Amino acid sequence: SSLVCCASDNFPSFLAPQFTAKMYRNHQYDMDCTTWSPAGRILQIEYAMEAVKQGTPVLAIRSKTHAVIASFKRAQSELATHQQKIFKIDDHMAIGISGLTADARVLADYMRNECLNHQYVYDAPMQIGRLVAQVADKSQQKTQNASKRPYGVGLLVAGCDEKGPHVFETCPSGNCFEYYAMAIGGRSTSARTYLEKHFAEFESASPDALVKHALEAMNKTTASDQTLTPKNTAVAIMSVDERYRELSEEALQTVIDTLEKKEDEPAEEEPAAGAGAAPMDTTG
Repeated sequence: SSLVCCASDNFPSFLAPQFTAKMYRNHQYDMDCTTWSPAGRILQIEYAMEAVKQGTPVLAIRSKTHAVIASFKRAQSELATHQQKIFKIDDHMAIGISGLTADARVLADYMRNECLNHQYVYDAPMQIGRLVAQVADKSQQKTQNASKRPYGVGLLVAGCDEKGPHVFETCPSGNCFEYYAMAIGGRSTSARTYLEKHFAEFESASPDALVKHALEAMNKTTASDQTLTPKNTAVAIMSVDERYRELSEEALQTVIDTLEKKEDEPAEEEPAAGAGAAPMDTTG
């Protein structure tokens, strides 16, 4: 107990091992992704999934004939161009990303190579479910090696193959799921609420209606003082008969003009003077 008192009086921590252990007991299980916590969790993987939750919102919807993917694009500054969040993988497939863009580029290159190899060997486009399973396996391998870290990016994979349109999600944990519609990233809860409310309409929706639903849901993810514009929004559409196609700025503006007007959100209280530093911006 005397050692603990000494350490609290700014003595070196190595003189008080009990005090040090108490201080760091909540952090001893998150030093790598191969250590389980007593609660049965792997904290490094949860931190990687948190990076996805703080990323740019992206969503995907499918009907019985088409798949649509939409994203919000942010610019690092007024001098920068908006960052690309939708990547074409093949003529029948695209991904939307939330999280670390650098990690997403690595996975996008891997997916493109797999599609090219499949086309060369089998003379047929790759099935989307098979490729998503391979990406999930690749992500899982990063969670079982102490010298590696999990990918800090979540993917929404949308496309069409011989079985029709598909929407899949992959996680840094190596899990993958198929959806009728899904949204990930920051403020995506509002978009998911919209998708759940209207999801019964998606199956028989026309391509134009599907795009409108996607932008209505994306509009829910923006703050009350933000609006969707052709500059900060991207939408891509695919079908069994139609190759990957991104909507032009003119087509986007036409749909954006028809969106429901947002209600003003209640203003957040500003912190009192001297209440501490502003929170770090993690929205890039």
